[in-house]
Amino acid sequence: MTVAIRTTPACVAAAQVFTNPLLEEPLPSSATGAQRQARAILVAKAGETCAKCPMFSSCLYDAVVDHDVYGFVAGTTARQRQEIRAELGVRVDPEDFDTLAGVTAPNRQVDHTEVLRLRNANPADSLESIAQRLGCSLSTVKRHLRRARNGEVVEKTTTSRPTSEQVLEAYDLVLGSSRRRAA
Repeated sequence: MTVAIRTTPACVAAAQVFTNPLLEEPLPSSATGAQRQARAILVAKAGETCAKCPMFSSCLYDAVVDHDVYGFVAGTTARQRQEIRAELGVRVDPEDFDTLAGVTAPNRQVDHTEVLRLRNANPADSLESIAQRLGCSLSTVKRHLRRARNGEVVEKTTTSRPTSEQVLEAYDLVLGSSRRRAA
């Protein structure tokens, strides 16, 4: 019988550090010395916490390769993650929360994959309701579905994903220091 061991991220135990507004975004140029010092202390605490976390490698990989997240994650700031992505040639699109929430904007081009995703996720919904969610016309939804049915749309080519080791090497390069890897 195999027993699954559940690992809790270290940031959960130190939530007061990781949820502090000073870690969310870079300080403005008008920040006071006290704010800068407080941020430096929080970054140091968060960095130490991440370095000891058993989930560090997977957290770093997800934050660099899969998701565009804010704040301090996996021992990195948002800017450092951008630098790591540049080193690796990785591009991560920001999450489109407006589309997920059903918010639409006029004159916004409709994404083909989003039309297909909504149709597959909601097969019982009318095409009119999908068009409303996307903020486009019924004919636009029908056109995208027809193209997919006829195989006219070429899927985006995916680039090879970096390995975990490559992400860790880029992390070391960007942060300028070697980090002890847990065995």
